[in-house]
Amino acid sequence: MLVNKPALLSLAAVIAAATAPGLAQTADPASQRDAFYCDERKLGSWFYCNSEKVKRESREREQQPAQTVPAVERMAAITKQLDELKALAILEPTSENIVNYIRFQREQLDRASTFADTWSRSIWQNPELDYTLERPVGTLAKQTWLTDRRDQREGSMQALTQRYGVFYFYSSSCSACRTFSPVMRALSENYGLEVLAVSMDGGPNELFPNYVIDSGQYQRMGLQGGTVPAIVLFDTQTKQPIPIGYGVMAADEVMQRIFYLTQIEPGSDY
Repeated sequence: MLVNKPALLSLAAVIAAATAPGLAQTADPASQRDAFYCDERKLGSWFYCNSEKVKRESREREQQPAQTVPAVERMAAITKQLDELKALAILEPTSENIVNYIRFQREQLDRASTFADTWSRSIWQNPELDYTLERPVGTLAKQTWLTDRRDQREGSMQALTQRYGVFYFYSSSCSACRTFSPVMRALSENYGLEVLAVSMDGGPNELFPNYVIDSGQYQRMGLQGGTVPAIVLFDTQTKQPIPIGYGVMAADEVMQRIFYLTQIEPGSDY
């Protein structure tokens, strides 16, 4: 019988290693890698040949970062599952289906409560995010804010009279105009605001005897529809009209609108 000499040598090496004192029990299989079987015969599937490869691939898989599901997809999945559980509970109202829906719904309510609580705590600890510091909603703070805003408005009205005048459009047959005329007269007297009354129907106004008859001023001021009473703020520097509004308004409302239109940038107070 012919014997392959390299095979005998390899076998002798294996026997020697196996009979070495204390080695058979402690040797790592990877250290017993046989060059003849793994390299010359390329038996890659043999245990001792691919053990290092398997370990290396396992380590590489462990080192790879886990793929995370985007939050928007997770939220959509929760909504979909909640809708599915609700539909199932309605279509098949067994005790099990209803309990499953209630439990899952309660989990989401708890999640929402935690979000709301954390939201409040974050606002408290970051004043730049707290809108109520700019526009209070509490009774005491709101009253203080309103008092400060009224003082600002009163101060601005005194300065506005140097630059702005008001066109007051009315009709002698308009009952709303008769109600609103005293308001405009009081504003004119209290703050030195120049008011030019413009009659749309040619009729007089007892509180504004120096009225003029409309000869196109209504349209030139940017007003439409002929609605009265109507008031327009006129900037004597820019020569631009600023419509204030239509209908009967209280004096505070007129002053508030004038203050906002002249002193507050759009969007900065909300």
